Amino acid sequence: METTSSDSKPDEKPAEEGTEADRSVSRSDSGDDDDPSEGLSAHVPPRCPLTPSPRQRSTSQSKTEPPLLRTDKRTIYTAGRPPWYNVTGTTFKEAFVIGLCGGSASGKTTVANKIIEALDVPWVVLLSMDSFYKVLNKEEQELAAKNEYNFDHPDAFDFELLVTVLRKLKKGKSVKVPVYDFTSHCRRKEWKTVYGANVVIFEGILAFANKELLKLLDMKVFVDTDSDIRLIRRLKRDISQRGRDIGGIIKQYNKFVKPAFEQYIEPTVQVADIVVPRGGENFVALDLIVQHVHSQLEKREITVRSALASAHQGQPLPKTLSVMESTPQVRGMHTIIRNKDTNRDEFIFYSKRLMRLLIEHALSFLPLKPVSVETPQGGVYEGKRLSGKRITGVSILRAGETMEQALMAVCKDIRLGKILIQTNHDTGEPELHYLRLPKDISEDYVILMDSTVSTGAAALMAVRVLLDHDVAEDKIFLLSLLMAEMGVHSVAYAFPKVRIITTAVDKEVNDQFHIIPGIGNFGDRYFGTDAPSDWCESDEGMDF
Repeated sequence: METTSSDSKPDEKPAEEGTEADRSVSRSDSGDDDDPSEGLSAHVPPRCPLTPSPRQRSTSQSKTEPPLLRTDKRTIYTAGRPPWYNVTGTTFKEAFVIGLCGGSASGKTTVANKIIEALDVPWVVLLSMDSFYKVLNKEEQELAAKNEYNFDHPDAFDFELLVTVLRKLKKGKSVKVPVYDFTSHCRRKEWKTVYGANVVIFEGILAFANKELLKLLDMKVFVDTDSDIRLIRRLKRDISQRGRDIGGIIKQYNKFVKPAFEQYIEPTVQVADIVVPRGGENFVALDLIVQHVHSQLEKREITVRSALASAHQGQPLPKTLSVMESTPQVRGMHTIIRNKDTNRDEFIFYSKRLMRLLIEHALSFLPLKPVSVETPQGGVYEGKRLSGKRITGVSILRAGETMEQALMAVCKDIRLGKILIQTNHDTGEPELHYLRLPKDISEDYVILMDSTVSTGAAALMAVRVLLDHDVAEDKIFLLSLLMAEMGVHSVAYAFPKVRIITTAVDKEVNDQFHIIPGIGNFGDRYFGTDAPSDWCESDEGMDF
């Protein structure tokens, strides 16, 4: 789930996403987030904001990566995204959007990276206006090859697409961002997926030139750098990174870049909230920006878990809940796995049996359409077939991952995604740490799996993530071996169209938010581990 300077990976983002998930998030100290995470909470000292960040790229930048530490054997994500929605499941706080404007090679990207480093907060997205150059026709391609096309004019940008993407990103939605190749002057076939931002930093030469764009910016910063310095930087960049010759660069600068700056870019300094002379070297201005952003983020903090614990008490169970029939076999298996003296081998064996029954039961709720097939004897059989494109399974790590094997045994060639949610022990709130969803998941029926659900906080966040990736609410099926009434109500109240399916519902949750009588820490019992103090029990299957 991840973020920072630009290239959100398609989810097979980490998974097969190509889409989906660029795990959204975080600050610039994060690296690539395609790796599965082991999500232990750790503190990473912010990098010194004085460290120079040279631009070395031949394509546009817009991406997300999470804060993380890498070791030889694993990736540890160090910060999570707190709830961005309320107990009704509705997006409550929008991302804080910082607009950075300035002339070509003024140092906007350097300023953006230093702001990210100094902010030291999780889930920051850097969106570059360079990603939104229009697709050139053949004639325009020829002009660009001869340095005769004006890339600094407002008409060179696809503002309609840019406004749409930034508006969705501000609202917390997953977005696909084009990647522009400066060498061939065209967009690459694969777009990058960006998702999950607390802060969005949008930079571009004409970031303040469109009225609709300005409405989306919470803070406007103009980077003011001497024109001679900008020209020198442009020469170095275009020669080394974009394969252009000095003559062509100077010609383009005098004919297009300089006039465009004077006509379209420089005048927009009037709408800026802050002007930063000398760009990334102006540490006083950067400190002021960071202080203001921190104060705004503090005003947007919300709590979810405590509100869930006190809501919906005494209400009847929702109609969207389906509890498997408690046959003697089912009750017998529950007796074994709930028994604290059951050894690990038996716990795993009977848990898997129960999971298989739960999956089979859940599939009966998928919509089917009539279909006729011819039998080997030449007769016609009137049967049923799934009414939809496909099914995708998504597990809430780590305990939900134990249900994947049962799902794969029942659904051939099913695609799988993963979501890691942990508790912040300082705030008590769930936090999104990692996300990997299959490509085009919005078209699928999604089976969301967690071994147990107590307050429903983790399930609520996972459903919200799926909705942000445009999965239809009525196509989401939440499966759990054991749920508390509190968790059932929490999910059903926020998302009344989500189908909730379980093998049993217990009535009580204690002060530690553990289900009573419950099943214990499912993850620890299944994997034979002791829960580290940094792990939320619900992440391990004990609920949250």
